[in-house]
Amino acid sequence: MHQYIRQFAEYVDKTVTAKGWVANMRDSKTNIFIVLRDGTGFAQAVVSLDVVGEEQFEIAKRLTQESAVALKGKVVADERQIGGYELQVESLEVYHVSEEYPISNKEHGVRFLADKRHLWLRSKRQWAIMQVRNAIIIAIHDFFQSKGFIQMDSPIFTGNAVEGTTTLFGTDFFGETAYLAQSGQLYGEAMAMAHGAIYTFGPTFRAEKSDTPRHLAEFWMIEPEMAFYDLDMNMDLIEEFVKSVVRQVVDRCRPQLEMLDRDVDKLMKIDQEFVRLSYDDAIAILKGEKEINGRNAITIQEEDLASAKKAIEEKTAEIAEREAAIKGGVKKGVRKFNETRILQLRKEIANHEEQLRNIPKWIESARNFVHGEDFGNSDETVLTKVFDAPVFVYNWPAPIKAFYMKEVEGDPNYVKGVDLLAPDGHGEIVGGSERENSLAILERKIKEHDLPMEAFEWYLDLRRFGSVPHAGFGLGLERLVRWICDIHHLRETIPFPRRYGRLFP
Repeated sequence: MHQYIRQFAEYVDKTVTAKGWVANMRDSKTNIFIVLRDGTGFAQAVVSLDVVGEEQFEIAKRLTQESAVALKGKVVADERQIGGYELQVESLEVYHVSEEYPISNKEHGVRFLADKRHLWLRSKRQWAIMQVRNAIIIAIHDFFQSKGFIQMDSPIFTGNAVEGTTTLFGTDFFGETAYLAQSGQLYGEAMAMAHGAIYTFGPTFRAEKSDTPRHLAEFWMIEPEMAFYDLDMNMDLIEEFVKSVVRQVVDRCRPQLEMLDRDVDKLMKIDQEFVRLSYDDAIAILKGEKEINGRNAITIQEEDLASAKKAIEEKTAEIAEREAAIKGGVKKGVRKFNETRILQLRKEIANHEEQLRNIPKWIESARNFVHGEDFGNSDETVLTKVFDAPVFVYNWPAPIKAFYMKEVEGDPNYVKGVDLLAPDGHGEIVGGSERENSLAILERKIKEHDLPMEAFEWYLDLRRFGSVPHAGFGLGLERLVRWICDIHHLRETIPFPRRYGRLFP
């Protein structure tokens, strides 16, 4: 029997056996310092020559990154160490000495890491992200189950489109044309008419040739559907849901979020009331025609641009100073500290340089935004910079939204759709609507969208037999992970991403 690193708090000053892999190590004449990982966490283990003896000390010196070991020793509380504990090793057993590991502790390119995703998952950063992802999944189920929702499953093979025909993955289904599901929503509506309030949680697929930080070809969706709900009730539920999930994840995963350098205090600003804007008001704010508490969307971008330029100058100067200090001859520890800081500064400069490239385009896009168009990534980023809280945008132009969204009473040019935009440039994380419950209007919409009526006859039955007001939404799990962890790209939010140009590993 062995103990996990996550249990070390229960074994302070006691002897345990920890089994895992060598994530990193360094040595001196009399001590070897191993960073052990076991899947539940990371901990420093100290192998001392005086304690283990010369034979075992030499065995420990031959260990390599990702070697598999069992370390027996005493757990000591030490806040300075990773995880807050240290293992003082008394003996060790080697299961396997790893070959030269391809992913070292130096910097690697994104493509290289993507090709080695099966190994990259072992890194501290990727471990922390997957821990947060797991906590999010648990929090999602906890919320809906506590609300009396029934989890149900929608089919992955479908015979019709939900979000338009241009992003369908086609396949053969015993001689019939079938598609991988874009969404479980239509089936969710049917299940809600049987159970009142349901949610689905499963994989969905979009054949979008988009190589952006916000797109995956395969991702996981959470899609609740509620009978007798209108748009306002839908937004109320979305807000309550998102707040609940974030609070629970922060409570469970604060160490992992800190490992990712996530500003938890900034994340917890979700405890305020979410902003609710009509599409028309959102456009006025985006274009700088309407200010919010003295904040202008265009002016904010111009200030960010000036700030990025200044930051590049300051950080470039600091790099020059530290490089000069290293050349002058310093102790090994000081050199290592300066080299690490220089690497961090260069990353920050790269981010600022990206701002210099992007912000002028964002400003131009915002100023020239044409009413009736959908928001682009930059438009969502600019809009959310005006507020400190997530932003609902509702009542969208009908031509750019799905056929099943309910028309606004008295103005069929708009539909009761809603998007929730996350702060910090993370954009849309939720899309939902009140669903059209009029059979005649829905038939007209299917024709207007040039969809095959026969493929939707089963869906139209929901309006023929007991039609009621109802609403729902879809939340992309990976987009939620991206926001909560403050990650730049969705490829890090799922164990094995499938996106345009990436099918392996």
